[in-house]
Parts: sequence; C-alpha cells; structure tokens
Amino acid sequence: MLLNKGIPFSYIVRKVKLELLFVTAIGIVVYYATSLFKDYIPPMPIAIPAFLGTAISVILSFKLNQSYDRWWEARKIWGSIVNDSRNLVLQLQAFLKPGNDDTIRKLTFRQIAWCFALGRSLRELEPLQNLNEYLSEQELDKIRGHRNKPLAILQLNVRDLSELKQKGEIDVFSLVQLNTTLVNLTNSMGMAERIKSTVFPATYRLFLHGFIYLFVTTLSISLSDISSYFEIPLLILISSAFFLLERTATHLQDPFSNKPTDTAMTAIASTIEINLKQLIGEKQVPQPQTPKEYYLM
Repeated sequence: MLLNKGIPFSYIVRKVKLELLFVTAIGIVVYYATSLFKDYIPPMPIAIPAFLGTAISVILSFKLNQSYDRWWEARKIWGSIVNDSRNLVLQLQAFLKPGNDDTIRKLTFRQIAWCFALGRSLRELEPLQNLNEYLSEQELDKIRGHRNKPLAILQLNVRDLSELKQKGEIDVFSLVQLNTTLVNLTNSMGMAERIKSTVFPATYRLFLHGFIYLFVTTLSISLSDISSYFEIPLLILISSAFFLLERTATHLQDPFSNKPTDTAMTAIASTIEINLKQLIGEKQVPQPQTPKEYYLM
C-alpha cells in the first residue's frame, strides 16, 4: 500500500517508460512523414484529437472507479478479518471454562498463522513459510496435504472446538457464537479469493492503449506546424498523464498482486498478531510492520 510520502520520480517513470518510448517514436515518424508528404496528407482539425482525448478521459474515469472499488473492497475484507480475529479470542476467553489457557493460546496462534497464510496465498507465495512459530510440526504436516492451506488451518480450529464441546468445556450456545465468527472468517477468505480469481478484462486495457496511441498520432498531425523540439515533448507530457492514470487503475484492480499498490496484508496480519498476543498475555510481542520507503506491504 502506497503511503502519504514522497514517491520517487524513478518509480513513476518506470511504470510508463515503454509507452513513452512508443509515443516518442510515433511523434518522430509522424513529424517527418508530414514534412515529406505535406502535399498528400490533409490537415487534421484539432477537434478530432480533442474528441478522442475526451473519450479516453471518460473510459479512464470508468476504469479508475471500477479498479478503486476492487481495491477498497479488498481493504474492507481485511478490516473484517481484523475484527473477527479479535472477536474470536475474546469469545474463547469468555466462553471456555477456567483451565483452558493452553487451548486458548493454541487457537490464538492458529488464527495468527491463518492471517499470514491467507495473505501469502493471495499473493501467490508459499503460504506456510515462517509459520513454525505459530503451528506445531504435526499441524503443519496435516495442513501440507491441503491445496487451500488457510482453509485447512480453520478446519483445525473447528475440530478442536468440537472436541471441547464433547468434553463439556463449552456449552452449545457459546459454540454457536464461535462458529459464527469462524463462518465470518471463511466468508472473508472467500470474498478475497473471488477478487483474486476474477480478472479484469484484458481487452479493456488493450483497446484503451490503442485509443491513446491513435490520439497521439492525430494530435501529432494536428501540431505538424510546430517545431519538433516543442511538439514531441508536448506529446510525451500529454500522453504520460493518460498512461499514468491507466497504469494506476491497472495496479489498483489487483489488490493482491504483491506490489507496492496492493493491500498491506502483511502489515495487517502483524497488527492482528500484536493484538491477539497481548489479549492472551504473551510477553514477547513483535513490533508493528515498518514501511519500506514509500509503501507498506
């Protein structure tokens, strides 16, 4: 997640450097083509590139809105995960009979592991990496056999709660409350997976880039009377605004892409870890996740 800090200019340029090279090439080719064949190329009214620019602005506005909706939904999902994780531990402490501190600690550490595993899974990384601190080797062996590792962690908690009910350590009404919290966590995981698996139409970006290059070409023809020393920088400046907005929308549309613009799932999971460990009285509590220059992972 990008922070309210100075984003390096090099980071911005890297996002559109290839497109700006194409724009420069188009400007040079069109400038010399209009100079050599000015008797054959009809004049281009400025209204044509102006119309194309307006159409591109409308399309970009729609894409930005849709992309931000996906990003904001992902952030709300992880906000719900924070709340449900806290509720789970508080409910365990309230509903279980005295003497179950070790069980509460085990379930709490599993919930912390689930948060980290879900974040890494959504980023298409190894979900069980660095989870030895929260899960036993026996638990890890059971989870490795599942394709959906976070779901397997939730299943372990469900089985332990069922055993507690059979032993009489928790009444049926309390079990229903805990089950509701686990259902909410499962729903949040499913909504995040839906966003991850639903791809924004690739043709949308392809057509948008095509329109921008057409706009640059027509604008270059319209400005053929201007010296190339002024025309080409002007084309680069105008087109860079369109390309930067389009690239911003492209990054926002995938909030689990393991990029600086995605949802800060590791930082959120670290916050959950701090909260839950303090709730159960753990002495060794980690520090909050620190930003990496201008973004937080």
